[in-house]
Amino acid sequence: DVSEYLQAVQASSVLACIFCILGLFVFVAQLYTLPKGRRFLFSGIFQLLAWLCIMIAASIYTEIFHKDERFGSYGASFILAWISVCLTFISCVTYFVLRKKTA
Repeated sequence: DVSEYLQAVQASSVLACIFCILGLFVFVAQLYTLPKGRRFLFSGIFQLLAWLCIMIAASIYTEIFHKDERFGSYGASFILAWISVCLTFISCVTYFVLRKKTA
């Protein structure tokens, strides 16, 4: 049923937002509390989980709701979802690289 897929997309999107916000709060907390070698690890993990949730939501949305698109009229939300997949992955990698440079 299409409504179940839509609920899965919505749930994954909400989880991605929650993980991004938690990653931001954890980043600020780690900045002031942890020693240099262990900083940004948990922030990177939260960003990785957010990336995974965004990827799942965008993939389900693409597969189920745009199966028969022949002219590419996906809309702004579709394009923004895939841009956010790329940006979240870059953010995740940045946190892990920052962790390595401060160790």
